[in-house]
Amino acid sequence: MADARTPRRPARPRPAPGGPEPLGTAARRAALRLLDAVLRRGEPLESALAHATRALAGGPDRGLAHAIAAETLRRLPDLDALIDSATRQKLPDDAKARSALRIALAQALSLGTPPHAAIATVLPLVDGGPRKLVHGVFGTLMRNGATLPEVPTLPAAVAERWRDNWGKDVAAAAARAIAAPPPIDLSYADAAPDPTKVLPDATSLAPAHGRVAAGSDVAALPGFAEGDWWVQDLAASIPARLIGRGTGIALDLCAAPGGKTLQLAAAGWQVTAVELSESRAARLRDNRERTGLSFDIAIADVLAWSPPAPAQAVLVDAPCSATGIFRRHPDVLHRAHGGIVAEMADLQARILARAADWVAPGGTLVYATCSLEPEEGEAQIERFLRDRPDFRLRAPQAGELPDGIAAEPEGWVRTLPGTLEAVGGCDGFFVARVERASA
Repeated sequence: MADARTPRRPARPRPAPGGPEPLGTAARRAALRLLDAVLRRGEPLESALAHATRALAGGPDRGLAHAIAAETLRRLPDLDALIDSATRQKLPDDAKARSALRIALAQALSLGTPPHAAIATVLPLVDGGPRKLVHGVFGTLMRNGATLPEVPTLPAAVAERWRDNWGKDVAAAAARAIAAPPPIDLSYADAAPDPTKVLPDATSLAPAHGRVAAGSDVAALPGFAEGDWWVQDLAASIPARLIGRGTGIALDLCAAPGGKTLQLAAAGWQVTAVELSESRAARLRDNRERTGLSFDIAIADVLAWSPPAPAQAVLVDAPCSATGIFRRHPDVLHRAHGGIVAEMADLQARILARAADWVAPGGTLVYATCSLEPEEGEAQIERFLRDRPDFRLRAPQAGELPDGIAAEPEGWVRTLPGTLEAVGGCDGFFVARVERASA
């Protein structure tokens, strides 16, 4: 392959330094900021979005910046392999030239952006010698017919951890799962309507569930304005399904964005949703207003807060590494290392121990995490049951779980990459239901 530092004549002239920037450059600059926030500072992509896109004029540009960054993160190991194949010396991982090449290649090879537009809009992001390097590497790869593999490559550390924990088939399924954004699941306030009769091309895998294609305009779907449903991954609906219907007091801890709170309210419970973040609680309020469902919101740290009375049902959707939602949030593949898993596992144990004391005798506690790490799921509940002999595990009964999802022999629920793959898959979740002994 030709040396990138002596490139052949590019197919299109590049803009002169100091001249007007090509249309769309601002969105690429925002995408570059997003990558820096995730890869260098370890921030979640969604949390970094507002600051990184603050200079953009409108929603479409913000959406484009997010799409470019997310696709780059989905394909990062393969993009880096292409870049390294076209340079004599390996570029530092945090070099701006590497980041610019990543987003240019992601656009040209995965998002369908014409190559001349992909490179023209990233060249203004680098100055001096790196500008020539970026242009040369990109041109070399395009001329040599560079492609990305159909199945993306997982980051090495993640692939090794998931192979060790779940086996090579699950790791392979995870790689297939990040090839494209997943479908969108909707949870309905009323189980009676059949979503497949009112939503074009929808499917249903459980009562009060509808699934539509990835990229659907959610706000334009029938029932959105009326508050009939909310967006919630099918696996994320399992914790509240295992609590079921009731008329007593229910607590939803660490509640935002609120899908489980809405499920409990729709099932008849008197719900208090506890959320530490005021900004995240805004989502709860928005969904409460749109759906018309009734529940209380407490802005509080569950490690310092206490309910006024014991509850018949407590749902602990604990903070976690969030590795189970990597299909929708590929940044977790690059942020959630072993240290974060250990930190989250410690926090989960403290929340779980405190929440258990709020369960009334004979009441139910459901513990859940959207994590693929056993330390945040299986190991957590095993330790809890050893420490709290007044609780026992209660396995799901027939009809409580979505079609195609079954409880593990131990009695808890574990969804993994590959679960329901033939019909669009679901997020990785761990869910366990335990009951407190009656007084």
